[in-house]
Amino acid sequence: MKLLRDLREHLVSLRSKRQQGKKSSVRHRRLSLTPAERKKVLAKTSGRCHICGGTVEGEQWQADHVTARSAGGLHTIDNYLPAHTICNNYRWDYLPEEFQYILKLGVWARTQIERGTPVGNDIASAFEAYETRRSKRRRSNS
Repeated sequence: MKLLRDLREHLVSLRSKRQQGKKSSVRHRRLSLTPAERKKVLAKTSGRCHICGGTVEGEQWQADHVTARSAGGLHTIDNYLPAHTICNNYRWDYLPEEFQYILKLGVWARTQIERGTPVGNDIASAFEAYETRRSKRRRSNS
């Protein structure tokens, strides 16, 4: 049980650290990139999402801040990389260590689901219920 408590406390401390950074950062007005600037950002990764590595096609991608706006990241071409919309939305403004835990936990959870373990079945059921609630909220907000 000590390891579980330690992991939980560590994750909570990372969230707190991120929230403190958000409170102390100066908020800048969101600026749009010109088509030429978007082309430069996309070229940095040879047309690939910097988060998942998948090919970015057409205009359906976002210029993601390397240093998050909430952490004082600037609106400069040097601070942008291309990302699929879903990748960027899930990466959000997590600290790098937080996002690494999210990825590790997600891969572990997927493995448990694939293997049909009891904990995997619990995760799958809880996730299905979560997705159902989320989908209903999105439809009601549309």
